[in-house]
Amino acid sequence: MANRLSRETSPYLLQHAENPVDWYPWGEEARGRALELDRPLLVSIGYSSCHWCHVMERESFEDEDTARFMNEHFVSVKVDREERPDVDAIYMEAVQGMTGQGGWPLTAFADPAGVPFYGGTYFPPEPRQGMPSFRMVCEAVVQSWATQREKITEAGARLRAQLGAVGRIDPAEDEPGEEVVGAAVEQLLAAADTRNGGFGGAPKFPPASALELLLARGETGVVELTLDRMAAGGICDQIGGGFARYSVDAAWLVPHFEKMLYDNALLARAYLHGYQALGHERWRETAERTLDWMLAEMRGPEGGFYAALDADSEGEEGRFYVWTPDEIRATLDAAGLGELADEVIAHYGVSERGNFEGRNILHLPAGAGAAAPARIAEARRALYEARARRVWPGLDEKRILSWNALAIGALADAGAVLGRPDYLDAARAAADFVWTRMRDADGRLLRTFKDGETRLNAYLEDHAYLVEALLTLYESSFELRWFDAARETADRMIARFADPERGGFFTTSDDHERLVARRKDVDDHPIPSGSSSAAVGLLRLAALTGERAYEHSALSVLRLFGRVAAQHPQAVAHLLRAIDFHHASVREVALVAPAAGDGLAGLAEVVRASLRPHLVLAGGQEGVERPELMRRRAAVGGRAAAYVCENFACRAPVTEAAELARALDG
Repeated sequence: MANRLSRETSPYLLQHAENPVDWYPWGEEARGRALELDRPLLVSIGYSSCHWCHVMERESFEDEDTARFMNEHFVSVKVDREERPDVDAIYMEAVQGMTGQGGWPLTAFADPAGVPFYGGTYFPPEPRQGMPSFRMVCEAVVQSWATQREKITEAGARLRAQLGAVGRIDPAEDEPGEEVVGAAVEQLLAAADTRNGGFGGAPKFPPASALELLLARGETGVVELTLDRMAAGGICDQIGGGFARYSVDAAWLVPHFEKMLYDNALLARAYLHGYQALGHERWRETAERTLDWMLAEMRGPEGGFYAALDADSEGEEGRFYVWTPDEIRATLDAAGLGELADEVIAHYGVSERGNFEGRNILHLPAGAGAAAPARIAEARRALYEARARRVWPGLDEKRILSWNALAIGALADAGAVLGRPDYLDAARAAADFVWTRMRDADGRLLRTFKDGETRLNAYLEDHAYLVEALLTLYESSFELRWFDAARETADRMIARFADPERGGFFTTSDDHERLVARRKDVDDHPIPSGSSSAAVGLLRLAALTGERAYEHSALSVLRLFGRVAAQHPQAVAHLLRAIDFHHASVREVALVAPAAGDGLAGLAEVVRASLRPHLVLAGGQEGVERPELMRRRAAVGGRAAAYVCENFACRAPVTEAAELARALDG
């Protein structure tokens, strides 16, 4: 018999709709029921592509005895962390504070008001490896609730104060100086894994934001090593393109197999920018294969992008992706490519013993070469077609606004840089989808879309990512509607999320439901924080418009979190990019075509030929008055002209590509 989750749209919640647990979705009904029954809340948080979430469901939530105990003693609440990042952040911070550990599935126990007092992550059905069983934990919580209520209440009050502390940080008098960025870069370089790339040891998450910061500062050594090792590793899907969420080992070989939209959008852009900076064709290929995978497997019929592919299929983690030598030989024989089998097996490091539970995660051993020759590429297509006939991992079909914004930015950027109109068209289609299907009648942005239904008010990250994405789409297409949409989104973000008292932005809007705390977030984990993204987007918007109000809002973020940037650079790389942009000599480039013509493509190509992280770009025909950088600009002698400016003070316009290149590099 289905429980209350059957009325939800989240694939993760629907996965639990047939559990014998009497699950509630997050909301007033659950909290009211807990208050009525005087029971604690059991809050279980996860996401649809989470392997260990599936394991705990099979072991505990599908078990009749465990479910009966939960139903008798708790009001149990299921939360999709991707739908409700606000709820997830509160309980994750609480559990990390109590136990020193975090992750998913997240299991938290809270009073009827939602104030957490105990928690953990995955609990097994029986005690093992020093972990108590889930039933033991539940029984201990029930006992404490019955006999130590006063202690629980006191601990909850202390925890509530701690959770709200970030929202009450007082800003520094000045924004952090450029030396903070330099010191942060030195810390990043010192923490780099000089053998495998990335930072620290296992597990390893792709550090896209940190790599972008290093590229912006011209520190390419760690970037080169990391991009090459990730592209050669098992974390990169060598057959279908795209990247898994993280590697369980330090060498990027064994992934945790779920594939997330956000990782791939961020990594495609990191490889694209690496290509712009250093010109390596292998990085261009990796960027294109990642974006091609997004378009082939993650795009919905209306142009929006799905959230994630599961790690599991046929009840096994990674089953869809791994191979035996015999499977490869049989596949290539059937495709008429049997003579390539030994070469392909060597190219992808395949052995009879395997490197993952008796099978092989395909990777590129040292010396294999990241760019596959034509023969290998032909074999790869055959393997892809054969793999497509396997049982697929589950697809989370909800569209998340912020993640779609990351995809829009990556596709627009790549479309312009690589001369790929199909990417630009896909970015437009996704932006159209967001703008027409993920807003309410009053123009308010909404967080998720699935099965024709849009739900939940959007968060700070949704607004901030969309501002950045729409500005990139404008700079890539010179279509004014995207600039106008970016500006409208920024204005709504400031109105709804800004803290006029202490500065910065709250993660939730001013009319959001009251939770245990109203938080401000700055950490990149693993996607940029809404605060950092807001600062970057507003600084870019200020550079295009000259409006100091946008700069003022951005600098309030820098003043609020500058100390964090100095102390923990790996956690706030996107914020450091905002600080770096603020202190740089930002070039403002306006490309102006004659009213009856165009001619911008050649000049725009010069701008995009190299990585220029401290540049904003506007373009259009003369007579266009927005953004303000375009105002009163004219073509020269009937030819398209480029104006290179700093603080809206412009040099004489140039019409030749070579002249523009000299002006940009001078």
